[in-house]
Amino acid sequence: MDQSLLRTYQMMARVQNIISNSETIDVALRNGMRAIAEEVDAEVTILWYAEDGVLRPYFWTGPIDITSERRRVGEGIVGQVFKTQKAIRMLDYVPGSDEHIERDLKDGVEINSVITIPFSSMTEQLGVLQLINKRDGVFTEEEADVIEMFSMLVAIALTEKEALAEPKDFGEPLLCVRDITREYVNGDVVTKVLKGINLDVHKGELLVLLGESGCGKSTLMNIMAGLDAPTSGSVECMGKQIVGASQDELTEYRRVNIGFIFQSYNLMPNLNARQNLDLIGELVDDPMPAADALGLVGLADRMENYPSQMSGGQQQRVSIARAIVKRPRLIFADEPTAALDYTSSIEVLQVMETILESGTTLVMVTHNEEICRMADRVVRIRNGRVSEVTINRIRAAAKDLVW
Repeated sequence: MDQSLLRTYQMMARVQNIISNSETIDVALRNGMRAIAEEVDAEVTILWYAEDGVLRPYFWTGPIDITSERRRVGEGIVGQVFKTQKAIRMLDYVPGSDEHIERDLKDGVEINSVITIPFSSMTEQLGVLQLINKRDGVFTEEEADVIEMFSMLVAIALTEKEALAEPKDFGEPLLCVRDITREYVNGDVVTKVLKGINLDVHKGELLVLLGESGCGKSTLMNIMAGLDAPTSGSVECMGKQIVGASQDELTEYRRVNIGFIFQSYNLMPNLNARQNLDLIGELVDDPMPAADALGLVGLADRMENYPSQMSGGQQQRVSIARAIVKRPRLIFADEPTAALDYTSSIEVLQVMETILESGTTLVMVTHNEEICRMADRVVRIRNGRVSEVTINRIRAAAKDLVW
């Protein structure tokens, strides 16, 4: 048998096996797309979902954040493919040769090879599947054939699994990160921690930054929070540029807008729970009463207890109350459950669910994959870059998490 044909069969068999063994269509799509991206070495893979004449990103891999992107039917390559239901292959694309494809991605990607195909179930047109850039060279015709066959396999899978639900509609970004890099210099050694991050944080969402230790997720969070400065790039919060701001401006930004929850609780040991909150409340004009904040985290009866008189989980809940007493727009939580046992972790995550109900935006850094199930979006960081963004159409409850 021809080796290229054999490889095609092997690729299809792998993808078909992944789809067949996935419990839900969401998992089937994600795992199937990951497999296809790995097989053809694609830099970016996007599934666009169509509703009421507009296509929105449903799931994607690659160093971009396109949560807010929209394409109308007939607009750009994506809109054209959906309208005509005919694939467009631009396997050896010359940058600048097509204004439509140039509009399709605006951050983080220099386009060299594109495959865009219609995505449908057996009964309806659902959207568009798009692969952009082969990491080493350009896509081949054989690879394009496999990708089109993948779309057909998914159509069959859709008849056997639950229907694909529409993705969440996120509002305007609260915080915008563009082309962020961070390097550390030690003598002649330069360590590149962040290598060009593009990311938006939307009002009222729980955004999880996921990745192994050392991948750059905490560094990224510290830059967004104004605790660290990038080597290059920009961070804008509600129209105000954070990068390059003076120390007084950064202090004001953190004081007014930001709450922090850390892995270590950082409570003042000589102050009781109420006093720890009152200390922070004095920094802002309209603080939440300490009793109210402690009541929200289930510690109304422990206001007079000192940190040494509380468990680790209770101390972490005090630190959460301390974060919300300022009524911040945005809370950053860095591995908030890493030092806790399972039961205490779930209690802390349930408190965070309560915070989200008030409309507060929460960005959480973790390496725990299970916690990702309760997020609105999950941004996976690998080797200093965004490697994948997942939108959870249904957020899991903290009480249902198991690890």
